[in-house]
Amino acid sequence: MTEQPVAADRRARQHRSAPPSASATAVAAATVASTTAQWLRDSPRFPAFVAPGRPRVLVVTGSSPRRCSDPDGEHLLLRAFKNKADYCRVHGFDIFYNTAVLDTELSGFWSKLPLLRTLMLAHPETELLWWVDSDVNFTDMLFEPPWDKYAGHNLVLPGSEENVYTIKSWIGINAGSFIIRNCHWSLDLLDALARMGRTAPWGDKTFLESSYCLSGFWAYIVDRFEEMRRDSTTPPEPGRWPLTTHFMGCKPCGGDDSTYDAAWCRRSMERALNFGDDQILNLYGFKTLNTTAVRCVRNDTGGPLDAGDEELGRLLHRTFRAANL
Repeated sequence: MTEQPVAADRRARQHRSAPPSASATAVAAATVASTTAQWLRDSPRFPAFVAPGRPRVLVVTGSSPRRCSDPDGEHLLLRAFKNKADYCRVHGFDIFYNTAVLDTELSGFWSKLPLLRTLMLAHPETELLWWVDSDVNFTDMLFEPPWDKYAGHNLVLPGSEENVYTIKSWIGINAGSFIIRNCHWSLDLLDALARMGRTAPWGDKTFLESSYCLSGFWAYIVDRFEEMRRDSTTPPEPGRWPLTTHFMGCKPCGGDDSTYDAAWCRRSMERALNFGDDQILNLYGFKTLNTTAVRCVRNDTGGPLDAGDEELGRLLHRTFRAANL
């Protein structure tokens, strides 16, 4: 309960730090921000921080409302959603899956903007929203972003200062996986993305994350899963594997605008999904043989908490561990 006033006060400071704007939208956002901060103070049962240093996180993802043209596409999307749901369950995050176009003028790649804005206003108890494209798969089910590292920032993008500001590479950042704080600054950003830049008022509130794979390019990763598992330290270190594998340029639903060969993309997505599935199945004593078959690798029915595996222990629900160990 003590976290709640602190979260509300900090959220209010984030609101006040928003760049000034005379637009009606900005004025409305400021009013909402003030109301949100008051709501958080008045609603201690819905804290923005679920524990000291642990913000309430909402993972947001989705796919097109249309059916896939590729018959295998629906299955891949289902497995990709299961992958995200597994990761969220392990870490205690909420998840929202969207298939609706909320604004016909902002469809396709832009559809995330009105969706995020709507969710921010509808869920004042959420401190951070984590957007994840449908073609992004979690491949390190243990790793969790270092939330304290972003305490002074409202937007976390995968990228580096060198690539963005020195080299000025157009692929220096990627919006397939990013974290954004639920505050007035973020609402204003979603309304005025064109003004974002190094010298714009957004710069000091944006964190470019390159210390781990917030959005790892799949072509550099998928053929190295066995090598990464083999070289993993014991006990395993957080961040040992790419947190996410992003299938940029692939179209799991089919279509003519895919950059890469569809069969290669499909095989690679299956590998990434199996790699993530293995980490979850291992909690219960199983391992994937292929996309449709698993095998038992140990019998924990006599005492599943006696396995002595530190990785398994870290993935078990924290409250359950505390009550049973």
